[in-house]
Amino acid sequence: MTGLGKDLVGLEPLSADQLRLILDTAEPFKEVSERQIKKVPALRGKTIVNLFFEASTRTRISFEFAEKRLSADTVNVAASGSSVSKGETLVDTAKNLEAMRIDMVVIRHGSSGAASFLGQRIASNVINAGDGKHEHPTQGLLDMLTLRDRFKRLQGLKVAICGDVLHSRVARSNIWGLTKLGAEVGVCGPPPLLPRNIEELGVTILPRIEDAIAWADALNILRLQLERMTAGFIPSLREYNRVFGVTTERLKKAPKDLLILHPGPMNRGVEIDSDVADGEHSVILPQVTNGVAVRMAVLYLLAGGRPGPQQAAGGEEA
Repeated sequence: MTGLGKDLVGLEPLSADQLRLILDTAEPFKEVSERQIKKVPALRGKTIVNLFFEASTRTRISFEFAEKRLSADTVNVAASGSSVSKGETLVDTAKNLEAMRIDMVVIRHGSSGAASFLGQRIASNVINAGDGKHEHPTQGLLDMLTLRDRFKRLQGLKVAICGDVLHSRVARSNIWGLTKLGAEVGVCGPPPLLPRNIEELGVTILPRIEDAIAWADALNILRLQLERMTAGFIPSLREYNRVFGVTTERLKKAPKDLLILHPGPMNRGVEIDSDVADGEHSVILPQVTNGVAVRMAVLYLLAGGRPGPQQAAGGEEA
């Protein structure tokens, strides 16, 4: 079956077979996290560096859990406490790390294309944990795994991505991944928060949140990325919630029960109300659980692991 190559920099370059390979490999890794001893020896002896140039809690911790459950040795490097803050370049940092004989780098960076740039310049495997407004491939994969778990298929599924699509790397990874596996994708948000010509990616534009709720099988609700906005995108947070917020009242008018996803962290009371986030149709916590399994699958496959339940999930560590 098709491998992944050296790096995972995005879902756009991957084929449908490669996407299915990752999702299928993630399935047995879910079981590892339920064991009493949550470890398999698949990456014993491998050294993985988590190189985060942007603040992150859940993605970094999820990768760290995935690495430790595969028995890898991990090193965390935050840019604020590293030589990068003294002016060292990205490539200098990576080459110095590589001189210490590391095997993989997981990188989050504020510049689009940083992961690809790095992957072309070092021999170690590179995994993109989010680069600028470009892609966040493992988040897209865990969203797809969560949808597939619930609906048993992605083909023909209607998924509406709602909110701040313009600034969202998660939206781009979801669009590339879902459309390749046969899902229909819609986007919904204020016009200033939708990228120009986004319909060229094969998505349906849904002007109102009510349109998205009537159309979709699942809503993937994006956080308003206030830190990336300058001014003028929305009148106010209260106004955004009034016009585009996903509320129980709005969901009651849906023709069917909708699955609710959110990549987190949430702005409760802005893009999503608390009773929706914590409601029976929310799969926000299963997304977090699936995130560890997906990242285990990506690390395992890039390290040369063979696909298949027995090989992937291995035996328990002594």
